[in-house]
Amino acid sequence: MRRLLPVPLAAALVLCVTLFAQRPFREYPAWEYNNFPLPPDYNVPAEWTFARLMYPTFHLPIDWQFRPQYDWHDGYTNWTIDYPRSDRHLAMAMRRLTRIDARSAEQPINLEDDDDVFNYPWLYAVEVGHWELTDKEVAKFREYLARGGFFMCDDFHGTTEWQVFLHSMKKVIPDREIVDLPNDSPIFHTVYDLDHRYQVPGMQYVYTHSVCEKCRTNPGWGSGGDVPQWRGVYDDHGRIVIAICHNMDLGDSWENADDVRYPQQFSALGIRIGVNYIVYAMTH
Repeated sequence: MRRLLPVPLAAALVLCVTLFAQRPFREYPAWEYNNFPLPPDYNVPAEWTFARLMYPTFHLPIDWQFRPQYDWHDGYTNWTIDYPRSDRHLAMAMRRLTRIDARSAEQPINLEDDDDVFNYPWLYAVEVGHWELTDKEVAKFREYLARGGFFMCDDFHGTTEWQVFLHSMKKVIPDREIVDLPNDSPIFHTVYDLDHRYQVPGMQYVYTHSVCEKCRTNPGWGSGGDVPQWRGVYDDHGRIVIAICHNMDLGDSWENADDVRYPQQFSALGIRIGVNYIVYAMTH
């Protein structure tokens, strides 16, 4: 019996180390609202959690979203847009539409903090046309992808935001090419067949009736946002490790899925894309 004792003790030790390595649930002040109800089972562990990337905002004002008075570590900045309603709605969809055990609440991830990001196979960032990663974040991000992590980004529009996105992304993947994803890619067929995709607008559609947030005909801060782009980056084994949703706002389609003013067809496609990308990340 004494010879057998070290085995369960070692297993218990590994479990404890894993649990302590994961940061506890934390919630930050959001850009839009701070009164969205917390699910009663928010702290129940699961095999998939909506991991939302925290990041510094670009140092120059490229549009009206520039908020230099706020420290990104504390919330209120671009990374909190649609948060946490968007995250929890997509988690609800994962529970209803797949057999993946999804946690009901999200987990904000600060790459500068510790190694918590390695606990999550799927990482999401919103408004990456406004991010500016530090050298420390770039290094941790690159390691996350090298270890098999999957990154999805969304809700950025036009040529100016694309260049801001590339400013940091190319530091993370200097030797990788960003390509358009073909219709026959498995990522579009893991759960739903998504050969027929269309531009998914943000909540602004309700007021402007335009699916394009930053169009060539009405550029505002930047232009070229009228053509949706499903792009990605592959690793050496042909696996998509970065999925880029440019000129669309899937986050709003998740966030406003229960708002009668927001057209159903946009949430229908947005949720299906989210489900496919998550299932792809978990199975490839």
